Amino acid sequence: MAYKVGETCINCGICEEACPAEAISEKDDKRWIDPDKCLSCGACLGSCAAEAITDA
Repeated sequence: MAYKVGETCINCGICEEACPAEAISEKDDKRWIDPDKCLSCGACLGSCAAEAITDA
């Protein structure tokens, strides 16, 4: 299951840098995770200071 970016995203881009699958990009002034590319590794989850990323 791919991770998702919630409303608390501050669009800092740290999660995009942390993603080894290059599954994260900017969309509508926040980050978006492409579920087809996401490896569900959790690298983005651990890097998000805003705690905006969930596995739900």
